[in-house]
Amino acid sequence: MSEAKPGARERILARIRKAQGRGLSRPSQAELEAIESYVRAHPRGTLPQVEADLVARFRARAEAMQSTVEEVATERDVPAAVARYLKSASLPLAGCVWPQLARLDWRAAGLALDPRAANRDDAVGVTGAFAAIAETGTLVLASGPDTPATASLLPETHVAVLGAARIVAHMEDAFALAREALGQLPRAINFVSGPSRTADIDQTIVLGAHGPSRVHVILVR
Repeated sequence: MSEAKPGARERILARIRKAQGRGLSRPSQAELEAIESYVRAHPRGTLPQVEADLVARFRARAEAMQSTVEEVATERDVPAAVARYLKSASLPLAGCVWPQLARLDWRAAGLALDPRAANRDDAVGVTGAFAAIAETGTLVLASGPDTPATASLLPETHVAVLGAARIVAHMEDAFALAREALGQLPRAINFVSGPSRTADIDQTIVLGAHGPSRVHVILVR
């Protein structure tokens, strides 16, 4: 029986090995172990300095990216803060919310938020946030059964509830936190740096091109 011809992937890898002066041999066991050790160590490059007040830095960077931010004292204050924001912008008081946040009393605040993934009819999506990055003002959202990604992607208005203790200095810190807290990374981790935008047409910034045109953060101290 004739041996099967190598596929495209094998041919590409063979060319790479040849260019490295390693001939056509596959990586040795020692090489594989060295690679696995390197990946497990999660080495970091040089990171920029981020001042000690991570909350202030995150807020400043988020607002520079055209997000809006309101601070509240406790999680119990969140529904009223969300209602206050939506009313101030004359936005609908209905939409979807992460099932993870279904325990909050949305109805008492006059909101009709269904705990589910978003659909195309939802104007408002309320989510939590796994973490946030002070360096860039970025929200980090980890997808899961109780944290559907569509709630932050489909609605025109995205409201995110963020605990101040979950703000880290750098993106590398966010991934380290995810590995520690989640064990196995979820199917999707989304990074949200302000409203969706594009400058494809005449180099003019347009918000809401590929996702929400508004991002509002409720920061829980």
